[in-house]
Amino acid sequence: MTMSEVETAGFEEQLRRHRHELVAYCYRMTGSVHEAEDLVQETYLRAWRGYGRFEGRSSLRTWLYRIATNVCLTSVERRRRRPVPSGLGPPSQDPYAPTRPAPPDMAWLEPVPDHLVIDERGDPAEVVAARHRVRLALVAGIQILPPRQRAAFIVCDVLSMSAAEAAEMLGVSVPAVKSLLQRARGRLAEVNLTDDELAEPTDDGAREVLDRYLAAFERSDLAEMERLLADEAVLEMTGTTTWYSGKATCLPFIATQAIGQTGDWRMLPLRACGQLAAGTYHRQSDQAYHPFAVVVLATTSTHITRISLFALPALFPSFDLPPELA
Repeated sequence: MTMSEVETAGFEEQLRRHRHELVAYCYRMTGSVHEAEDLVQETYLRAWRGYGRFEGRSSLRTWLYRIATNVCLTSVERRRRRPVPSGLGPPSQDPYAPTRPAPPDMAWLEPVPDHLVIDERGDPAEVVAARHRVRLALVAGIQILPPRQRAAFIVCDVLSMSAAEAAEMLGVSVPAVKSLLQRARGRLAEVNLTDDELAEPTDDGAREVLDRYLAAFERSDLAEMERLLADEAVLEMTGTTTWYSGKATCLPFIATQAIGQTGDWRMLPLRACGQLAAGTYHRQSDQAYHPFAVVVLATTSTHITRISLFALPALFPSFDLPPELA
């Protein structure tokens, strides 16, 4: 059966309406921005090919999620999970010691640009919920789960769908879904998946914290950094398995190995993982500022509680960041 022009236009519009949430779903499943976008494209390709067999026995949204689930499971079952440094061992107690390099083939969790996974034009309550569903702590925690447990947990506990809907997406029975959920919840019981005190990125105080953080790094203002960091602040950086917990270790590391001299850094404000973030550029020998990392911040209205630095310049195009700054 072929689709008429009217049917084609209507189907394209429905696919467009679901794109943000499908990218978010594939991102939570894989922990990768680029992989998530590729998997959504594969989902749409399969949907186009199979639309003639779609009989409307479920909603189009559920049908698309089922296709996306199958596509994601195929992808994640053939590779290792994507961690963050704090998921690989205890924090370092010595901020002056050399950091421990990670294996060169390590695939890290990636931050996702908000514009890919959140439709800011939607209902305000749903926008807030969408931000919470892609927060870094949640996505990092989900990565420890085996693929099918991961899918069941996301569908039922993150998206609040029923066990029957999850069973349809996974192609298993409702009791099987409940078993997957029980095991997933058990594994996640000791993992902090929430940031209950995290301020919304629209909060005036949180945005002031971001502005102060950007200015402090650009001016090499260590005193301001000390004022901004919460006592229990955490600092982690991809590329190394070393991370720090508590201002007492975070601040000396920043002072001796990160903040540099005035003018070494340029920072551009971002939104990533439903949180405030920054694109960071470091000045090189040619005096230009080159992409260095995307930094995702967990902030209250007054302090920074976590700095997660992703030294992945390949992410800059996804955030619509310039390739360098003069």
